Amino acid sequence: MSAQINTPICMIHGKKVIVVLPAYNAAKTLEKTYNEIDFNVVDDVILVDDNSKDDTVEVAKRIGINHILRHDRNYGYGGNQKTCYNYALKIGDGLFDRQRCFPGCTGLKNFGRQGNDQRNACL
Repeated sequence: MSAQINTPICMIHGKKVIVVLPAYNAAKTLEKTYNEIDFNVVDDVILVDDNSKDDTVEVAKRIGINHILRHDRNYGYGGNQKTCYNYALKIGDGLFDRQRCFPGCTGLKNFGRQGNDQRNACL
């Protein structure tokens, strides 16, 4: 696995915000998903490609994802998430899992905005 590094820091309350993208054959949807990220509040994006058969890694490079890791075989969604989180812990100090969203989730574009309850944001 390899990763690219160098990202500006914009932290919220002194905490680095990292979005993790476990990906498998995501070339067609990756750019749209990436463009939904509000980089006023997100410091880094990690994409872990689970040995896709399409151009997921090439799209990730083209759109400017800084941390791109690629599995040499398919580990499945759970294995991919583990790689995402382990790498996030290496470059950050905490995790917020979109799988544990609260009712009324406000989504990426509202995360960290003044007046928004950050507990209700999904990453």
